[in-house]
Amino acid sequence: MTPPVAPGTKLPAFACADTAGGTTGVANVTAVRVSEPVGFDRFVLQFDGPVPKYTVKRQDKPTFPMGASGQTITLSGTAGALVTVHSATESNTYTGSTDMSHTEFLVIKEARLTQDFEGSVSWALGLDHAACMRTFTLTGPSRLIVDFTTATG
Repeated sequence: MTPPVAPGTKLPAFACADTAGGTTGVANVTAVRVSEPVGFDRFVLQFDGPVPKYTVKRQDKPTFPMGASGQTITLSGTAGALVTVHSATESNTYTGSTDMSHTEFLVIKEARLTQDFEGSVSWALGLDHAACMRTFTLTGPSRLIVDFTTATG
């Protein structure tokens, strides 16, 4: 379960653009979650330290590279987003599912780990459609949160 956002926390607006952020440093992924609060679908990476540098890139198709292998995978949906965290690992700290399917969600249909190699962790998100997103971090515990609006029009 995703801890709630503290009352009074001002969330960024949804935008139809790639995002980047985080701080310099190294952290381990300790939990990965996908949820469906009212009004948006949420993807969460939780860390054992401050959220490292990250990028979230939108894609027209849900096809992604599988690490350095050169192979590609296609996830459920018609669009995608790639969440990449630099200076991170999860091989020794995260033991949960690495392929989460949520066909009942309005936007996030699938989340799959595509890379955990040489300090870079990537999760591919298969989306029902190209949706605007908001990306932000929270502490207590440290989390990278990517929300996709379920609003249409």
